[in-house]
Amino acid sequence: MGILSRFKDIMAANINALLDKAEDPEKMIDQTMRNLTSDLGKVKTETAAVMADEQRCKRELEECNAEIEKMQKYAEKAVIAGNDADATKFLQEKNHLLAKQASLQQTYDVAAANAMKMRQMHDKLVNDINELNARRDAIKAKVKVAKTQQKINKLTSSVSDSSSSISAFERMEAKANSMLDQANAMTELNESISESGVDSLANKYDATPDAAVQDELEALKSKLGRTSQE
Repeated sequence: MGILSRFKDIMAANINALLDKAEDPEKMIDQTMRNLTSDLGKVKTETAAVMADEQRCKRELEECNAEIEKMQKYAEKAVIAGNDADATKFLQEKNHLLAKQASLQQTYDVAAANAMKMRQMHDKLVNDINELNARRDAIKAKVKVAKTQQKINKLTSSVSDSSSSISAFERMEAKANSMLDQANAMTELNESISESGVDSLANKYDATPDAAVQDELEALKSKLGRTSQE
């Protein structure tokens, strides 16, 4: 019964455990579905063969039981007929059949146990496939949501990096503004220096005095005995 050894892991299969080990659950669940469907086909074929073997053993046992019962009846009829020799032959055949019956019973018990195991295996696979079919769409939907969330997380990380870059850019901009302000201040100071000295003095004499001030100056000179020609 190599099939029992071949599929013993199927009897203990746990779909949740299979999915937990998957790197890509969406692909894994499809592969699991294909594997289970393939296994189900093999189990069906082997189960049918084992069940046929069980039925054959059962039929042979029933035929042997019928022969034993028949020999018993013939022995009884021979005794009634007063023919002990014939009765003895029937009983001898019955004893031979009883030995055969023990062997057939043992063979049938093994075949029946194997058939039960195969039917359990078959039913387990059918249930697993039905469960997987019922949950497949829901699991795939969860996987898609999870993948979307992972993309969002990556984008969020990228945005954080961009914020850092913008902050650095703003610092450089502030530094450039400070440099420009310093340059403008230096220019203004340089212009103030160039306007001092001779140029400032010249500006003093180039200025036109106010007419009222000029009249007051002439009156002051007259009082003091001085003229503008002096």
